[in-house]
Amino acid sequence: MSAPHPAPTANALRTATVPDHARALAARLATLFQTDQEIVLRLNDAHHQLAAANDRWTWPAAGPAGIHEQIRRAFWTYQHASEQRRQLAVDVGELSQQLTDTLTAAGYSRQQARSANVDAVAAGTWQPTNDTREDQR
Repeated sequence: MSAPHPAPTANALRTATVPDHARALAARLATLFQTDQEIVLRLNDAHHQLAAANDRWTWPAAGPAGIHEQIRRAFWTYQHASEQRRQLAVDVGELSQQLTDTLTAAGYSRQQARSANVDAVAAGTWQPTNDTREDQR
């Protein structure tokens, strides 16, 4: 008689049920979210630069040409970062749809797939909000 095999842990089962493609998509999304944080920092910095230049505009000794250039640079930085963020939103939307489709094809509900934490999916530690998968109903 052979020794019984230990039952797989719940974590091992969860990792095995999330397709590798879903984990890769989630990792790409997590990277895009990090990029979004960097863009937001640039947007905030441009806002602060603009506010500071605007405050200097009221100073009697301020040189209007220099302040005008500071305002122009702040606006350019803000517009550039806004466009980057818009393009990033398109990429996030497309990857999010692919991740949702991949997880639903693996048997998870659309709600579970849409609410999945991308960092957890990428790491293989994701626990769906409702442990019942579509193929187990």
